[in-house]
Amino acid sequence: MNAPYLAITHAEQTGPLKLRLTFNTGESREVDFAPFLVRHPNPLIRRYAEPEHFTRFRITDGDLEWDDFELCFPIIDLYENTLTAGSDSHAA
Repeated sequence: MNAPYLAITHAEQTGPLKLRLTFNTGESREVDFAPFLVRHPNPLIRRYAEPEHFTRFRITDGDLEWDDFELCFPIIDLYENTLTAGSDSHAA
């Protein structure tokens, strides 16, 4: 499928800090958020490594977000599975 834009259509938790994301291309990726969340220097982002915060994810208009976009990631980083603390990935 050739989609005009990239969007997440489904997210399922597969581990303590892992999600299997399905995109509108029909492809899926398992993304491990632990390296990014646990090592992030900002304590407001690190708190999402706690189960009670991490499990509050949802999909809004094709984006993966937590707590009304308090935490979200560029969709291309999720699609390419390139989330690592200290990289060029930027969480909002």
